[in-house]
Amino acid sequence: MKRFRLILLLVLLAAAPLLPGRVLAQADEIQQLLLNVEKLNQLRSILSDMKKGYQVLHTGYNTVKSISEGSFQLHEAFLDGLLAVHPSLPQYHRVAAILQGQQRLVQEYNSAFARFRRQGHFSPEELAYLATVYARLLEQSAWHLEELALVLTAGTLRMQDDERLAAIDRIAAGMADKLAFLRHFNRQTTLLALQRSREQSDIRVLGQLLQPTP
Repeated sequence: MKRFRLILLLVLLAAAPLLPGRVLAQADEIQQLLLNVEKLNQLRSILSDMKKGYQVLHTGYNTVKSISEGSFQLHEAFLDGLLAVHPSLPQYHRVAAILQGQQRLVQEYNSAFARFRRQGHFSPEELAYLATVYARLLEQSAWHLEELALVLTAGTLRMQDDERLAAIDRIAAGMADKLAFLRHFNRQTTLLALQRSREQSDIRVLGQLLQPTP
């Protein structure tokens, strides 16, 4: 439950605007942020978008059932109060990069997958494969958030600050790799969809040319 609470806090902070040279506020400002109604509404919107993405996969494909179950108890964790977070580490700029990476990954996969389903250029089996790839990426990115939660939670791991910073750097690199792979995968899938669209258009044109003239 503690990990769910901190992951919730991380998602909320990802939704907050970031100023140059200042990624997060001090601990008392974090508490104020959590109590702010506007930020709470932003959080609910983000969670809703993420949940819809999971549900698209869960509804259509059993491959992601294990991901969708148990992944959205975050709103309950929000009501359980604040977390004891190491006072200085959340201000490290790579923490924000991790959170932004997770948010972008969810948004971009959700948009791309909806487009691929809507276009009608892929068979059910191919869409199931796409869903499996997206599910694996979402699961791995969730692991990064869980690991970040462990690093930031006070008293969870016996680590010096420099060790925690190194761990955050590694997590940030992993999240960046996941986002880069997603974008490459989406580009390649988009190219395939365009190719099939052109082929279908050529077939239609050829069919019209072969029709006997009256």
